[in-house]
Amino acid sequence: MHRIMIVGAGSGGMAILKLLAHSTNLQTVAVVDIREDAPGIAAARKAGIETSSNWRDFLHYPLDMVIDVTGESVVFDDLLTAVSKNTILIPGGIAAIIVQLLQEKEYYIQKLQNFSRRQQIIFNSIEEGMVSVNPEGVITFFNQSAARMTEVSIEDAIGKHFTTVIHDRGIERVMETGIAETNQEFLLETGKRLVTSRIPMIDENSQQIGVLAIFKDISEVVALAEEITDLKEIKTMLEAIIQSSDDAISVVDEKGRGIVVNPAYTRITGLSPEEIIGQPATTDISEGESMHLKVIETKKPIRGVNMRLGPHKREVIVNVAPIIVEEKLKGSVGVIHDVTEMRRLANELNQAKTIIRTLESKYVFDDIIGDSDEMKLAVEQAKLAAKTPVTVFLRGESGTGKELFAHAIHSESNRHYEKFIRVNCAAIAENLLESELFGYEDGAFTGAKKGGKRGLFEEANKGSIFLDEIGELSLSTQAKLLRVLQEKEIVRVGGSKPIPIDVRIIAATNVNMEKALHDHTFREDLYYRLNRMPIYIPPLRKRLEDIPQLVERLLSKLNREYGRNVTSITPTVLQRLKSYRWPGNVRELENVIGRAMIYMPINETELHERYLHISTNQKDLDEKRIANELNVEGTLEERINHFEKQIIYQALESCQHNKTKTAKILNISLRSLYYKLEKYELA
Repeated sequence: MHRIMIVGAGSGGMAILKLLAHSTNLQTVAVVDIREDAPGIAAARKAGIETSSNWRDFLHYPLDMVIDVTGESVVFDDLLTAVSKNTILIPGGIAAIIVQLLQEKEYYIQKLQNFSRRQQIIFNSIEEGMVSVNPEGVITFFNQSAARMTEVSIEDAIGKHFTTVIHDRGIERVMETGIAETNQEFLLETGKRLVTSRIPMIDENSQQIGVLAIFKDISEVVALAEEITDLKEIKTMLEAIIQSSDDAISVVDEKGRGIVVNPAYTRITGLSPEEIIGQPATTDISEGESMHLKVIETKKPIRGVNMRLGPHKREVIVNVAPIIVEEKLKGSVGVIHDVTEMRRLANELNQAKTIIRTLESKYVFDDIIGDSDEMKLAVEQAKLAAKTPVTVFLRGESGTGKELFAHAIHSESNRHYEKFIRVNCAAIAENLLESELFGYEDGAFTGAKKGGKRGLFEEANKGSIFLDEIGELSLSTQAKLLRVLQEKEIVRVGGSKPIPIDVRIIAATNVNMEKALHDHTFREDLYYRLNRMPIYIPPLRKRLEDIPQLVERLLSKLNREYGRNVTSITPTVLQRLKSYRWPGNVRELENVIGRAMIYMPINETELHERYLHISTNQKDLDEKRIANELNVEGTLEERINHFEKQIIYQALESCQHNKTKTAKILNISLRSLYYKLEKYELA
């Protein structure tokens, strides 16, 4: 170790002190300067080096070298005579040259360091990852982007073999071949997708000194591309939904100008997209104000507004809502419903509901028309009966709607999914009625079906059976019906084994049951069984205020049957209908309205009095009928048939459509009466 004393602690001495501080063979043991505030004195003291203002204080030290940087020749001459011959004395001139060289070296080193630092900043600032390796595969450069992508710090990567940091065999391949590879897809273990280029590094002697790998993270680009693809698919799907919607859709931007309409919009308004897109929101309005502009102004949705749109002034209902994206108004969207179409569909639905009710029970309580007190009471009683399995006894004149009530009771009950069997007790021959109701066993009588047959009560099991005109039953059949009510079982004709059944019985009659009990034509015990829930249905003459509603319903029904479009009647017709007593009740009212519609021209929609064939009193009606009968033309058979039809109709009217009484008056069997009623279409 060479021991050195520096004489002169100015800038030159300071530079030499810094130079010697980095040497391992040279040691500065003393620094001398006559100025206590010289920079070299302060630096020496800080480094623990002895200092003094007189160099003679250190001559007793074993010095190997003394450097004079004072620039004073006197000082150099004194040192030359005082120092030991074994000590090397370097004069100030040489020291100045050394100092200048050292300063220039320091300058260039600093400049190189600054350049290297700027280069490092640039490499660390770029998004691409950069990795350089030497011929041995050791990483010599690793920027911050590479550290971020690989999740390996720069300190942990520098000096390591590249295979321990980034498993890219392409670097090894380029190292071997010296051929660059560009834009190669590469997948990191972290799951990131990269595009990499591997370039061989060649020096000035055309020697390969390593490989530079540049990486670009494309995970975000791929995700963005997928997102754009998804957005395009969503846009396509939304456009398809809008275009295929049966509801009209109109969209405007934040300035109230049309940007989207669909085919349904064109169909309803009669306006093409070219007439709407780019035009103000008021373009399509024929009556009313623009709901689009109102929504854009208030930023609140508006629903259920009646308007008229397009050149044809189509009546519509509009719902409009604002389009808000990231709390910014972008426009509004309107959904337009065609009121005309909605009304048509509602009417078709009601008609369909009426037509569909052909299986099981056809009617519900909503089909029963009437606001009179008597009718309301009957409906309320029927609704109460429907909620229980009680036997119901419907009483009222012919044509008042007893079967309608029976249907409604079954439809409202918990048996409405089960069968509803309807039986007209007067329409079935007496000798067949018992076997029809209760069934028969094999061989029960001549002509019996092989294997027997289930009766109507068995068919109605778990459901309801409607026994119309029950007052016409024979006493023997009444006895069997009483067993059904008491024991809830039946015995087939020709059989002995009772069959349990669960049937809800709804009976009806227009017969005076009290008189039948008095005449002993109806069993008293059966009457009390049936009369557990009696419901009296008033005749039409006692609820004339219901005629307008009944006429409206009958017009709708007959329009479907006759293919007409009669929508109303005149006040004069209504007055005449209310002044008549209606012995045939609602059934007669239907016949009168139907007959009038037949006489009407097909293009008329209002029923006038001239088409109405009804007399204000029964006497006038009879006189007109007799006059018409005498003026009939045709063959003898045709005249006889016409006259017979009139006689039967008259008898039926006089008996208030009680078929049993009519048959007795005419002195014919009930079966013959039903045959003739069907023949002359009077049923």
